Amino acid sequence: MLLAVSGGKDSVLMAQLFKQTGFNFSIAHCNFNLRANESQRDELFVKMLAEEMQVPFHVAHFDTKGFSQTHKISTQMAARQLRYGWFGELRETHGYSHIAVAHHQNDAIETVLLNLVRGTGISGMHGILPKRGYVIRPLLFLSRQEIDQLVDEHHLAYVEDSSNLSSKYARNKIRLEVIPHLREINPNLEDTFAENITRFAETEELLQQVVVQTRKQLFKEEGTGVSLLIKEVLNLKPQKLLVFEILRPFNFTSSVVDEILTSLHKQSGTSFYSNTHQLIIDREKLLISPLSETTEEIFHLHAEGNVSIGFAQQMNLKFAERNVFKGEKNVAYVDADLLIFPLVVRYKQDGDKFMPLGMKSLKKLSNFFIDEKVPVPQKAKVPLLINGNGEMIWVAGLRQDERYKVGATTKKVAIFELSN
Repeated sequence: MLLAVSGGKDSVLMAQLFKQTGFNFSIAHCNFNLRANESQRDELFVKMLAEEMQVPFHVAHFDTKGFSQTHKISTQMAARQLRYGWFGELRETHGYSHIAVAHHQNDAIETVLLNLVRGTGISGMHGILPKRGYVIRPLLFLSRQEIDQLVDEHHLAYVEDSSNLSSKYARNKIRLEVIPHLREINPNLEDTFAENITRFAETEELLQQVVVQTRKQLFKEEGTGVSLLIKEVLNLKPQKLLVFEILRPFNFTSSVVDEILTSLHKQSGTSFYSNTHQLIIDREKLLISPLSETTEEIFHLHAEGNVSIGFAQQMNLKFAERNVFKGEKNVAYVDADLLIFPLVVRYKQDGDKFMPLGMKSLKKLSNFFIDEKVPVPQKAKVPLLINGNGEMIWVAGLRQDERYKVGATTKKVAIFELSN
């Protein structure tokens, strides 16, 4: 185990309990350099505690304020990101099975109240969980008062963080100014919240069972993403809750989900974004696909027998002396004498035109995609084979260009094949 120890009452008690129960553990301490001499004092104290317990000691120094300013986040959020990022690195480097942090019952209460004030879903109502991934919180069965009592009874040494007495931070304000008033209303506040948190956690578990089943019913695989019918979304009840939950894996925020729901009858092509995915209204469907890293990569194809290029798929080129046409969509048969090497394989660009097989005039690629009902997210992922003179030879997997078809005078056939 890796124990996160600040030097305060909670983490010192946790370390003592781990020591007494015989677990194999190490201690990690974060010096956030936010309290000048006090930060150095805390580090020295925890180092001495680790030496006394004869366990390995890890320490890291952070420029927390600099990180906060660079990433435009609060000091507390910066400290959290730095802390858990470093813990994860230690775990991978040294092979720790779990990371233990010393949150207790009152921390869970504060978290629930903070979430309520800021706005939350059902997951925010259960506050801090005893275990999430490799992070465990073994003190959640104890209240603040019980920890104080145990530390006093066993004469445990600890250091006091002076910032805990300041109402500058939202969590401290709730701890120092709100919870005392709530305890006046309910002297058994901790017990009541413990029961509520358990109830909310069970409610979330039940909700997730419904969400998983709803995803299975609604989602259909479509290319690299998924689709779902708008009419089925409209039939969901409660609509906003279920849509938010089924879209959670794609990282759409609550406000974006609101926009999606009010836009279900808007014209095809309306798009919405998370930091990882794109959702597009495409006729009667919603199409969700990962954001492409790039759609502008260009590959060159040379006349050297069988040639492959690597992107999501491969395009292979070989030659034949006669036409061996099989009528497969993923294969194009071209008059080899019309090719100007090197050929280019790329994705769509504004203004692209070609002459679809069977036609006698140029057509905009964008209009061709509409006629062929190509889903909006897939349009940017269709490989285009371009001749050395800039003309389009093949909209791969969909249609060849009339100008490059094999005819009666063709002497040599170039065969292009698109494959996974």
